[in-house]
Amino acid sequence: MSGSEGSRSRRNAAGRTKSGKPRPGTGGQGRRKLEGKGPTPPAAMRPGHPAQRRAAAAAPGSRRAGDASAVAAPPARRAPRGAGDAAEFVAGRNAVVESLRARVPSAALYVGALRGRVARDERIEEAIKLAADRDVPVLEAGAAELDRLTGGALHQGLALRVRAYDYAHPDDLLIRAADAGQLPLIVALDGVTDPRNLGAIVRSAAAFGAHGVVVPARRGAGVTAGAWKASAGALARLPVARAANLTRALQSYRDAGVFVAGLDADGRTGIRDLDLATAPLVLVTGSEGRGLSRIVAQACDVLVQIPIAAATESLNAGVATGIALYEVAAVRSRSAAPS
Repeated sequence: MSGSEGSRSRRNAAGRTKSGKPRPGTGGQGRRKLEGKGPTPPAAMRPGHPAQRRAAAAAPGSRRAGDASAVAAPPARRAPRGAGDAAEFVAGRNAVVESLRARVPSAALYVGALRGRVARDERIEEAIKLAADRDVPVLEAGAAELDRLTGGALHQGLALRVRAYDYAHPDDLLIRAADAGQLPLIVALDGVTDPRNLGAIVRSAAAFGAHGVVVPARRGAGVTAGAWKASAGALARLPVARAANLTRALQSYRDAGVFVAGLDADGRTGIRDLDLATAPLVLVTGSEGRGLSRIVAQACDVLVQIPIAAATESLNAGVATGIALYEVAAVRSRSAAPS
């Protein structure tokens, strides 16, 4: 075989030899390859892009049987527990028993097939007895159904569906104070995201004569099973209101003649020196790490602090609110006492 034939045998269909050198005489084909593919199409027109899948799913007839071009819509995200009015499920034997002991309002108890070791488990027996004593329906469910209800949580054959909480309106708390013939005392929470903190705050608010707690509809803890347990039943006695916009709710209280005091580490007034304690008052607590947001702090009439021994320490939101409510209640008690 001649040298030229051997050279041709080493050239591949892509116009290049095994050595990587370009094949001679392919300039026309090379120019066509260099022309490009034009401008990048919009996201909704790119095959495989999430925007294209959403557009295809929303198009009329996209779900017709046998339509090979139909693209299934992406699964909806599961709402976080306690968000909105969605039902909440408590999963796991210990968690379910504790919720029933705390008298968390429940809609149904789901129990896995009662056989073998499951039937002899004391916690399942106690959960069924507690549910029956509280007129909570007990339903049998398979493992697949329990997985679906609890979002794949480790349910151990036991799940409790908690009733959605019936939130009050922020104005309802003023009406409650007026009906009782008392100076309004309301707690508002800004950025408190732990339901256990919410439950503890509700418990303190009920103990020190507050007329309710206001939480934001977004970026804040809602009334969940965890909040019910931490409140030790106080949620059954004290309403929680939900505000679509906390800043506007605070301004509405101010327009109604109620003063707003925000708990802040940089506040210039000590909680014991708060003269507004004897006036209609809203006490605002921020998150433990971030404190009050800038816009909420600006909506307050005064910023107050709780003096602590070490400047490097910080108080849990539930603890700080309990201390502040105690001080306000003490000031009101002293002012009401006959001289």
